[in-house]
Amino acid sequence: LGATSHPVPAPRRAAPAPSADEVEIAVCGAHMSGLPLNGELTGRGARFLSRAHTAPGYRLYALAGGPPARPGLLRIEKGRAIEVETWALPRAALAGFMDGIPAPLTIGTIKLQDGRQVKGFLVESSGVQGAQDITDFGGWRAFIDAQLIPGG
Repeated sequence: LGATSHPVPAPRRAAPAPSADEVEIAVCGAHMSGLPLNGELTGRGARFLSRAHTAPGYRLYALAGGPPARPGLLRIEKGRAIEVETWALPRAALAGFMDGIPAPLTIGTIKLQDGRQVKGFLVESSGVQGAQDITDFGGWRAFIDAQLIPGG
């Protein structure tokens, strides 16, 4: 605390917390910042909270269909941590947001690396049959960058 010549690092700012009128939702693909479906969040008044990772125990798949290209996050025993973003979505907008989610995607509970549990996109296990396992990329952005998929 000032007794050495080493600089004191700036304190880390905590991510803003969702209010009681909001639900925290994790997104792992086309709804992330700057990607094609992000407007489905921002158009409903959602606000960005943080970049995060899931707890280990997930696999990520590039699903068939589109555009836009979409991933599917599957909870599985032998998986890894996957990059996500968390958003605060007004509770009043949640039902309308969920109405636009096509099968085999769904909203479920995702465990984050910091131990919190939030709502977020998951995929039904039947939806990954024949899909490309892209878990080793660690996240959708890394996959689309490697594949040169414009905007995912």
